[in-house]
Amino acid sequence: MNNYFVILAAGKSKRFHKKIPKQFYNYKNKEIIDHSILKSLNSKLFKKILIVTSNLNHLKKKKYPKSINIIKGGKERSDSSLIALKYLKKYKPRNVFIHDAARPNFSIKLLKKISKSLKKNKAVVPVTFSKDSIKYKIKKQIFNLNKGSSLLTQTPQAFRFKELYHLAINEKNKISDEATLFINNNIKIKFIPGENKNNKITYFNDVETYKTYFGIGFDIHKLVKKKNLYLGGVKIPFHSGLKGHSDGDVILHSIIDAILGATRKKDIGTYFPNTKKFENIRSPKMLKPIIDNLNKSNFSINNLDINLICEQPKVSKYRKKIINSISNLTTLNKNQINLKGKTVEKLGLIGKEKAIACEVIISITKYD
Repeated sequence: MNNYFVILAAGKSKRFHKKIPKQFYNYKNKEIIDHSILKSLNSKLFKKILIVTSNLNHLKKKKYPKSINIIKGGKERSDSSLIALKYLKKYKPRNVFIHDAARPNFSIKLLKKISKSLKKNKAVVPVTFSKDSIKYKIKKQIFNLNKGSSLLTQTPQAFRFKELYHLAINEKNKISDEATLFINNNIKIKFIPGENKNNKITYFNDVETYKTYFGIGFDIHKLVKKKNLYLGGVKIPFHSGLKGHSDGDVILHSIIDAILGATRKKDIGTYFPNTKKFENIRSPKMLKPIIDNLNKSNFSINNLDINLICEQPKVSKYRKKIINSISNLTTLNKNQINLKGKTVEKLGLIGKEKAIACEVIISITKYD
């Protein structure tokens, strides 16, 4: 295919408010611009990929394939686009795709849809519809736009090279995208469905990621006669219960310690010491303030992975009840909780059915 892909990356990113232009900011383990470069390469649709930038030194330090060329851009987006078209003219492209480096989340599937549609059209532009009500102002009057008829244009936009080159060379005004050239000259554009995730990154908030933390909890208690057994807040019919200052619920204790670990809040003994105040306290009452504090601090639990380590009772018999109980106590969806039963092959106190242990791994995310 005689297709060429242009990535416009010469912007100064003044609204991004970072020391480096946004196209070079690290996002999802890559610089923003590298997402577009890799997707265009992996699509195998293009003879050449042209990067238009104001920072040649930064990009030339990288090791790109020979099919990638890097040139200096202009002051405005339309200037850089025209510079790219003039540069590509010598290659006699049939089609050219113009893409903003600030849109890293488009898919290769979208590229292929555009390429397919370009076989029967001179211009193909992906669009989405606004989710918000749109208003516009003329002097002092405010008018409503029909959002169902308002098209939000995205990139990549694809064109027959000759038509786009002719229009760009003869355009005297600054334009916001290449589709504008065709619209201003009353030339038909094929609009196809874009992708909602293909948003343009403009502000730092557009790429701000929430921090995820992990915690590990562990607890073990001896089994003793004439005591109720509680696991995950559920009373389990068994000949013995867990010895402890509280009810000895190793599952809930491990969850508490996992939360405290993930939030760097010391350990369960800090908040529930072996004093008369907490003697024989039920573990759900211990878990509640920990969960409340987690929510107040804008943390959200992503998932719990629980290993209950014992020979008896069999976890499979009570798994649903325990998961339901934990779901109610934490307000987590049951699908976010996993409970596994593990034995120790008859080894040690646990193997001799004299103790039960539990370990928990938790993932939590901090929100604004």
